[in-house]
Amino acid sequence: MTGVDKVVPWLSCYKPNPASKLRLFCFPYAGSGALIYRDWSRSLPAHVEVCPVQLPGRGSRQRETPFIRMDQLVKATLREMRPYLDKPFAFFGHSMGAIIGFEIARLLRREDATLPVHLFVSGRSGPPVRKPTTHTYNLPDAAFMDELQRLKGTPAEVLEHPELMQVLMPLIRADFELIQTYTYTDEPPLNIPLTAIGGLQDEITREELEGWRAQTTGAFSLRMLSGDHFYLTTNQQFLLPILAQELSRNGLGK
Repeated sequence: MTGVDKVVPWLSCYKPNPASKLRLFCFPYAGSGALIYRDWSRSLPAHVEVCPVQLPGRGSRQRETPFIRMDQLVKATLREMRPYLDKPFAFFGHSMGAIIGFEIARLLRREDATLPVHLFVSGRSGPPVRKPTTHTYNLPDAAFMDELQRLKGTPAEVLEHPELMQVLMPLIRADFELIQTYTYTDEPPLNIPLTAIGGLQDEITREELEGWRAQTTGAFSLRMLSGDHFYLTTNQQFLLPILAQELSRNGLGK
């Protein structure tokens, strides 16, 4: 199999790299899409092919119905990714995307399939989350908008654009329902390297990120970077070298 073709609906590989030694599949946070990873290939090793996952309901798939149940999304995503797992691969996911990548890795293990060489989880507490989940996906529009403003993940110019928010609101609500109704099922830890990354000013604390340590018997590392929950868009100059360094430890990112 050569590089990932741009026309694959589930994968938006902005810079196909047929000569790559490793594929890095990137999963989005709630309300976002593959576009947030568009420029990552510029700052990662030349032999890494960055493969952002484009879930239904966003970008070129805007007219498709987004998933609201994690188990269904994980199975469907893996089904579409499977042809591109023919060479070593790693997963990166932020917030909602961290759980998607984690659960796909566990599904691969249940199938006795090849596992990622590295799992990067960002901006998400390690499961199981001990504190109760507050459901906000079904709030009235005004209260839901207040919640989006509090999270600071939606640009002000978007929040202040009623027509645009009318288009985006169903997707954001669906993604919130997807992650807020997610139920962790206890399984043995994975046996792969796992790196947890967070923002120093995020509500997700270092202690909560430390919870990921229990999810692997392989090497575990925890990195904290300056920024809030969306540090990955404001602090890429420090985030991407961490990924490059960890991938190079596998002898595949050089």
